[in-house]
Amino acid sequence: MTRHAMPELQAIELVVFDWDGTLMDSEGRIVASMQAAFTDMGRPPPPSAAVREVIGLGLEEAILRLPGVSADQGLSEIIARYRHHFLVTNTIPTPLFEGAKALVEALHQRGQLLAVATGKSRKGLDQALDQTGLRPWFHATRCAEETASKPHPGMLHELMDELGVKPADTLMIGDTDYDLLMAQNAGVRALAVGYGTQSPARLLEHKPLGCASSIALLSEWLLR
Repeated sequence: MTRHAMPELQAIELVVFDWDGTLMDSEGRIVASMQAAFTDMGRPPPPSAAVREVIGLGLEEAILRLPGVSADQGLSEIIARYRHHFLVTNTIPTPLFEGAKALVEALHQRGQLLAVATGKSRKGLDQALDQTGLRPWFHATRCAEETASKPHPGMLHELMDELGVKPADTLMIGDTDYDLLMAQNAGVRALAVGYGTQSPARLLEHKPLGCASSIALLSEWLLR
């Protein structure tokens, strides 16, 4: 990530973070929970790579992209079993990436408007916000089940409307091309992070402002 490619932070009123793969390292639990949900339904579990490919989408949209699933073939049951495993039974840790909490707190202390736009369910995001202690620092949040899933711009449009911020004054930060395409569709600048689900090369194809290889580098720019 090069400094000269970055806009000045004072030109940004609202910073919107994706959650999974951007602030929280939850890939392992997502993959295991999805595979367990399919197993519960007597179906072959999808390959790990296939599950990683759909992380970032709303849950329904994600499952429908997996092999052998259609809207009329057990979709609601798979969703229910996934949520049960992810929220209740699965014990794979889902820590924040090192430095993520400090970054969010520091941005809030500087008066930055902060929001979350995520494919997680509302219950899942609320659980994560409470477990991590990050809830007080975000001014607004949106989940895919409350509006259209990424890459539709609905979540960003609603967050900007709620907080009274224009697209030109908003920055989206995420680890998937779904985040970057959502930003493009909303007319919002985007910054990729390359330590999450998708490779930096794939992310850079969508021409974000840059691609941070670590929370430390992301913080260096956002807090400079």
